[in-house]
Amino acid sequence: MTEKLFNDIEYNYKTIEERISEAAVKSGRNREDITFLAATKTVDADRINYAISLGLKYIGENKVQELLSKYEDYDLNNASLQFIGHLQSNKVRQIVGKVDLIQSVDSVKLAKEISKQSKKNNINSDVLIEVNIGEEESKSGINAENLHELLDEIKDLENISVKGLMCIPPICDSPQKNLKFFDKMNNIFIDISDKNIDNISMDILSMGMSADYYEAILCGANMVRIGSSLFGARNYN
Repeated sequence: MTEKLFNDIEYNYKTIEERISEAAVKSGRNREDITFLAATKTVDADRINYAISLGLKYIGENKVQELLSKYEDYDLNNASLQFIGHLQSNKVRQIVGKVDLIQSVDSVKLAKEISKQSKKNNINSDVLIEVNIGEEESKSGINAENLHELLDEIKDLENISVKGLMCIPPICDSPQKNLKFFDKMNNIFIDISDKNIDNISMDILSMGMSADYYEAILCGANMVRIGSSLFGARNYN
């Protein structure tokens, strides 16, 4: 069973790499311009580390408790660990210093706590701002019209640096229907880049998951978060 799982991961990894390369070229970029991050929710460390052995360089966890439970087992000598899920302020201290990037900052309160905990640990924390691009009440993230105000409040905080934007668009019945959300995110990303705000850099546009990463790259994403297409359907038992 384990051998089959590993074989499936290897096949999936090569397929994803080929599709990322194709989408990158189609969007006028190189494969090296796109970061492939594996979303590792519910995936055990053995499978994660096998993917890392194939060349995977970035992994992302959604839940603090799960991240901590697997932390000692990740092969972090060969991969960057990031946090990609909704983060509560009272759990910030548990992951600051353990992750290279927090992708889901959506409030001044959360940013201030990351700043506080980072200062306490004498480190700088890189973050992305999560935008609720579909303005869905069920999802976290800040609405696009409030983004500039949030950035203005965060830019002067110590020990925290905004490196870009992240989004999870609404679930659509075809990847093509997400194009309008991806295009909107890319336009926002470019607009903020052009403003040259102190301590705010637009290096990363993280959007696109297993069902729509190809389309996201075509619309400007330079980081995609892929889980089930690499590891198979998630097992929540």
